[in-house]
Amino acid sequence: MAREIARLDVDPERTRAFEDAAGRAVPLFRGAPGCIRMDLLRSYEVAGRYWLLIDWRRVEDHAAFRASRDFAEWRALVGGFFTSPPAVEHGLAAGIGFS
Repeated sequence: MAREIARLDVDPERTRAFEDAAGRAVPLFRGAPGCIRMDLLRSYEVAGRYWLLIDWRRVEDHAAFRASRDFAEWRALVGGFFTSPPAVEHGLAAGIGFS
């Protein structure tokens, strides 16, 4: 499994509208091949900062999603809220931790 970790910075005065738009995008992720889970977290410390966490079966599944119409629709829904380009990384399990 690969976890996509994206930092999204949004105009703090537009967070409600951003969250509404992101909520409308959930079906795009739910239907994406290889997408296991998607969560959007609001930062406690920084106004307007969000963390998008998506579990993909493989990094390649995320790459395929980025080339899809659904990704273009996601960006059309939320891209106008970003105050800077999203910072995206992938995390792979190191085998340390607990559930």
